[in-house]
Amino acid sequence: MRGFMRRRGEAWELRVDLGRHPVTGRRMTKSKAFRGTKGMAERELAAMVAAATEGRLVSSPETVGSLLEEWFAHAEPGFSPKTALETRGIMERYLVPRLGRVRLDRLRAAEIDRFYAWLRDERGLAPATVRRIHGVLRRALTQGVKWGKLASNPAVNASPPRVPAPELSPPEPAEVARLFELAAADDPPLAVFLALAASTGARRGELVALGWSDVDLDTRVIRIRRSLVTGREGLVEKDTKTHQARRVAIDAATAQLLADHREQMLEAAASCGLELDGSAFVFSHEPGGSSPWRPDSVTRAFNRVRDRAGLSQVRLHDLRHFVATHLLSAGVDVRTVAGRLGHRNAATTLNVYAAFLQSADRAAAEVIGGVLNPQEDDSQ
Repeated sequence: MRGFMRRRGEAWELRVDLGRHPVTGRRMTKSKAFRGTKGMAERELAAMVAAATEGRLVSSPETVGSLLEEWFAHAEPGFSPKTALETRGIMERYLVPRLGRVRLDRLRAAEIDRFYAWLRDERGLAPATVRRIHGVLRRALTQGVKWGKLASNPAVNASPPRVPAPELSPPEPAEVARLFELAAADDPPLAVFLALAASTGARRGELVALGWSDVDLDTRVIRIRRSLVTGREGLVEKDTKTHQARRVAIDAATAQLLADHREQMLEAAASCGLELDGSAFVFSHEPGGSSPWRPDSVTRAFNRVRDRAGLSQVRLHDLRHFVATHLLSAGVDVRTVAGRLGHRNAATTLNVYAAFLQSADRAAAEVIGGVLNPQEDDSQ
């Protein structure tokens, strides 16, 4: 790196050549006015050259807002529709209004930390939400470093709040039965949905995406191969979260509920002169099953039933936890549970539900104890 200095009135103009911009190819420089003796100016210039050599003086007139927009356009094709919608929302609600006009070369970790404190104290956001915002900002700034727009990523040295591990409190069997009872009385299709959720552990988007071609009532197996999410343009079909299809067995009672539900849909379709073919959705408000339920509508319907049951602490997603915890507590092996839930590997299941393996571990202790300390046969 080269430095230059010259007298400008009562001050010294110090200038450092930073080389060419890796993207635009334009020559980049960093300059400042300095007041003091010639020796002091020379020492200040030497410090600037040293900082430039270490990559700490990259200057860019671009702002955080312009980088966010450029990064989002670059990254969006790789996002799921839901992730794209959530990321755009984070940018528009939080990042751009507070940091959008800040120049990239003036953004510091301390300013980012003040932003996080404002989100927490003034906006009342939960730590998990602040960390999601941090994740978007960090990814955009990381890309900015790769593009040569800034020398280092200040978000790396920022301190987003810690997120405590969630304490899982899945509903009890009696509470699930109560939810099912109330839904069956007022909204039978919703009761079928809840029965599937509470028996398979499938995700909400996976269940609303089910078509009748995915249901085999003879073998009592459903095939989960896609999911529906809400994007900027409405409902969007995508792969499952792990991009893998799976087959999940269902019990006889749940299969019968599905069979009854299908008969009712067949009757509704026939009354409108329609047919219910394999492409029809299992959960649809249309007589022919041509369009699926919206995921957010399912949640609202569940919340109404939940509130009537006096179970305001239970979320629809907790039915997934209900399946996992009861299967593990009953001694079902982790790999089978992971496959049923659609986890990519059993390690994910272990990380989330480790506390609920205690009863299975106790049973394992009794088994090995019986091997090591066999009881004498009383008949001898």
